[in-house]
Amino acid sequence: MCGRFTLTLDPGELQETLNLGAITFDYTPRYNIAPTQLVPVVRDAQTRKVELFRWGLVPSWAKDISIGERLINARSETLGEKPSFRSAFAHRRCLILADGFYEWHLRAQNNPKVPYYFKLKSGKPFAFAGLWESWHSPKGDDLRTCTIITCAANALVAEHHERMPVILPLNVQYSWLASQTPAIELASLFASYPPSDMVAYPVSKAVNSPENDTIECIKAILLA
Repeated sequence: MCGRFTLTLDPGELQETLNLGAITFDYTPRYNIAPTQLVPVVRDAQTRKVELFRWGLVPSWAKDISIGERLINARSETLGEKPSFRSAFAHRRCLILADGFYEWHLRAQNNPKVPYYFKLKSGKPFAFAGLWESWHSPKGDDLRTCTIITCAANALVAEHHERMPVILPLNVQYSWLASQTPAIELASLFASYPPSDMVAYPVSKAVNSPENDTIECIKAILLA
């Protein structure tokens, strides 16, 4: 799964590396992005505009937004089957921008889990494969939400968790968004990212609380 991630790089570097369009909000580095918070999303392959959507998918038919807390991730293997994701997979795919993510490792029974930080060896930003939805509240407000697609973990992540977010290589990111690409042809994009291109290290338990959103969250620590 993916329950926390980061986007800490300079916006100019972010735009240049990922070939992005305009960033529509006041950008600040984020070291501990948590579910239900606003996350940076690209949904249009032409403009490549970066917008903020709420993390946790709320389908258009949902009675209220609480369902989003349970739909922060979507398993790649069942996207075409689950009512919560089927329509978005066919028509509303997005990129969710990041430069790292966290997983928690249980070193021994009865001991607290240790958070680990994962990023690319290059230090470059990347995009998770995502889905988005638009939900209309009873008051008439329009809420846009998203979810991160997950796949089986690669060898590096599997030491800590059986699932990982789908990281899209740069050369296929905008193919993922293209509306004319049939959903059935996109399954090949759900391969786990090469572990040789990633690094991981333990970090402070400060990341356990969403209230902590500082550079201390991504600093490596020594384990006793």
